[in-house]
Amino acid sequence: MYFSDGTVDDLLRRVVGKLLSTKRLLTASRGDNIELPGVLLQLTNPRARLSQTEKRGKLFSCLGELLWYLSGTNSVRFITHYVPRYQEDCVDGKTIHGGYGPRLFAWNRNGAVVQQINNVLALLRRKPNSRRAVIQLFDAADIAKDHKEIPCTCTLQFMIRNRRLHLFTSMRSNDAFLGLPHDIFAFTMLQEIMARTLSIEVGRYKHFASSLHLYTKNLSDAQQYLDEGWQSKDLAEMPPMPIGDPWPAIKKILRTEQQIRHGAKLSASALGMDPYWADLVRLLQIHYCAKRNVAEQIASLKRSMSSKAYHPYIDRRHHRALARGKDQPEQLSLL
Repeated sequence: MYFSDGTVDDLLRRVVGKLLSTKRLLTASRGDNIELPGVLLQLTNPRARLSQTEKRGKLFSCLGELLWYLSGTNSVRFITHYVPRYQEDCVDGKTIHGGYGPRLFAWNRNGAVVQQINNVLALLRRKPNSRRAVIQLFDAADIAKDHKEIPCTCTLQFMIRNRRLHLFTSMRSNDAFLGLPHDIFAFTMLQEIMARTLSIEVGRYKHFASSLHLYTKNLSDAQQYLDEGWQSKDLAEMPPMPIGDPWPAIKKILRTEQQIRHGAKLSASALGMDPYWADLVRLLQIHYCAKRNVAEQIASLKRSMSSKAYHPYIDRRHHRALARGKDQPEQLSLL
């Protein structure tokens, strides 16, 4: 089964609609679900990675999950700041067994540390036509004994063709409603990061799921998502990532993220970053303010944004903070 579209919402609409029409009911460890086996998805414009809907427009949790990966950690404390449900997958109070960060950047394999991101970049610089630029996230040891959570993603394969970097993702299991929008966001962002590192443009994004499913507990929400409607095409597109090496900016954002979550007073404009990256810092600040219902600061940060692409997501956080009626008298001085 194959679906192709230019925006994540147009892609999700077709996938969710097909799932809701299927009668294939299965029982799995995480609950009853309906399933489409062996599905290939193509997002022809990887920058159109943001859902515009109320139900699936989860920019802040998507950004938090991406930074969790880029941090190289599997710390549960990091990710639950953005996605609280990850606490359910923690078994030792500190880590998520299947966290992607260590596997991407410093995977301890039989006593040797494997830096998969660096290895792939080095390979593609040496051999741009290589078919070996594969990152492995699922490991044979993950099923040697039971774990509460293991990677749903098997591999990420990067391929350069016609000076564009294409990404092929292979999933053993994929929740079409909760997981898929986050996966597409994080992996297409990584695709663009890798493309900029290699000084080439982004190609297409292809995503294969052996089991693409929808849990019965989410059927009502999925139908509401379809009924909600949205404006497709260009509205969902993020601005292009700046040309040049993105890693210094990423490292600065990761340091700043830690400061923001601990209430540090800082100005994104004073960090000396390209407006693209400064906007991501402001989004982290907005998330911090939204958790504390500081609506006035959210509105001020919105006025500082360089791109209007994020305004719908900021507006929802602002309106929610206003509705809760808990504006704090403290001034966070985040501008």
